[in-house]
Amino acid sequence: MKKAFVTFSFISIFAMYSLYQYFGVSRSGVYVASNTRTTNTQTPSPVIPTPIPTPPPVIAEKKTTTQPKPTTVPIPPPAPAPVVKKNLYADGTFTGSVADAYYGNIQVQTTIQNGKIVDVQFLQYPSDRSTSRRINSIADPQLASEAISLQSANVDIVSGATDSSLAFRQSLGSALTQARNS
Repeated sequence: MKKAFVTFSFISIFAMYSLYQYFGVSRSGVYVASNTRTTNTQTPSPVIPTPIPTPPPVIAEKKTTTQPKPTTVPIPPPAPAPVVKKNLYADGTFTGSVADAYYGNIQVQTTIQNGKIVDVQFLQYPSDRSTSRRINSIADPQLASEAISLQSANVDIVSGATDSSLAFRQSLGSALTQARNS
């Protein structure tokens, strides 16, 4: 729309200038063709062109958009550093209780150094069937590794070894309770 207005204005100004150049203006303010001959024998008075008022220049309006003022969000003060106990667990080796895993029992022993779980060993696990041996050969290392990385007995249940996972949690939990209370 803006381009069309500017183009129309330019063409209008050009047309008026062309007409001004083609026609002269007499003293009476009437347009007279400059190429017409006068039949008057008198000496024609000189034609003094009167300037044609030109329209004011076209100035494009700037659209002003009101942008919302940026809001300042107060930055909260930094949270105090969490209070960390030096050692959550006492150092040593702790044996958990025996837990039923449906096809057999699970019992673990954990080693704590500098207040952290560094090792988890299986003392008992279901092994009388080939399926139980296969399942526990996959699940037991995963459970022990996750317990060490989480520093907790609250490990995820291994798919396909739900009973073994729950029994592992129970046995390791009792070992860690001993370590906390020592």
